[in-house]
Amino acid sequence: MKFGIFDHVDTNGLPLSELLDKRLEYVKAVEEAGFYSYHVAEHHATPLNLVPVPGVYLGAVANATTTLRLGPLCYLLPLYSPLRLIEEIGILDHLCHGRLDIGVGRGVSPFELNYHKVDPETSREVFLEALDAVINGLTHDHLTHEGKHFDYKDVPMEVQSYQKPFPPIWYPTSSPESAAYVGKGGYHFVTLGAMEPAKACIAAYKENYATDGPHHIASDDFEGGTAIGVSRHVIVGKDHEDAMRIARPAYKKWHDSLTKLWRENDVQGPSFSRMMVDDVELAMDAGSDIVGDANSVGDQIAKQAEELGINYMICQFYFGDMAHEDAMASLARFRESVMPAFQ
Repeated sequence: MKFGIFDHVDTNGLPLSELLDKRLEYVKAVEEAGFYSYHVAEHHATPLNLVPVPGVYLGAVANATTTLRLGPLCYLLPLYSPLRLIEEIGILDHLCHGRLDIGVGRGVSPFELNYHKVDPETSREVFLEALDAVINGLTHDHLTHEGKHFDYKDVPMEVQSYQKPFPPIWYPTSSPESAAYVGKGGYHFVTLGAMEPAKACIAAYKENYATDGPHHIASDDFEGGTAIGVSRHVIVGKDHEDAMRIARPAYKKWHDSLTKLWRENDVQGPSFSRMMVDDVELAMDAGSDIVGDANSVGDQIAKQAEELGINYMICQFYFGDMAHEDAMASLARFRESVMPAFQ
């Protein structure tokens, strides 16, 4: 099983310039530890994500690394001009010499979509058309697309991707219905949340996985040719008490950022986020957070990997108002005492 990293790059009280400097130090340590890919979110107008333009941030990450793959997880396609995104993907893929993974999605927050004047009710059809246009442009010398939402005629594609025919496409979801769609498309797949909902999503993906999907690119990096992953908060302390010292305040700060827009607007959040309980011990019981000393964390990961049937685990070591030193120490313990058992 391979390990990756997920990062909301959420607010933690530091000035943004200092936060980003420390994140780049963290990313270099992630690469040295041998993680597969570094995935970042795209959220807007929320403290949950301070890099709402992931391509700009990943350009700096590309310059700071040499082997680590880079993965927006995900680009919110309804917010983009497909032509503009094709060009960004091409530049990023060349900056990192073919290390780019393209995560795509339609956006789960109606508030964030509305801020961009995108109707959440039509976001799915916009997403599907935008993805078709992006793949078309990445695989042709000229982009021609005529649709309901986008229209291009014979646009020269001067900036094409480094990877051919295009970088691997990833799709994260916590919906079994969407997971089935992801499988039929042949995308790489990641889910999150409590164990039982995650099992349902993974089962739906596996039942529908098609190697002849329209956007399938088999990967030699994963058994079966595709990534089947789950995302987890992970904290490795010197002992259980030390891990909980870090986890409790960091999780609360992260959860406050996650739910800020819903609380301010007095509405329920999207379905995936309603699974995210407001207490780290409840999250640990559900399996979405893995906290403890190195032996305990290793045992929990092995158990989840077997129960879920995954070949990829995305770890989020750095979140909330966690001190930089604590995140770096947790990562180092994971590298030294947990990862070797899975290699």
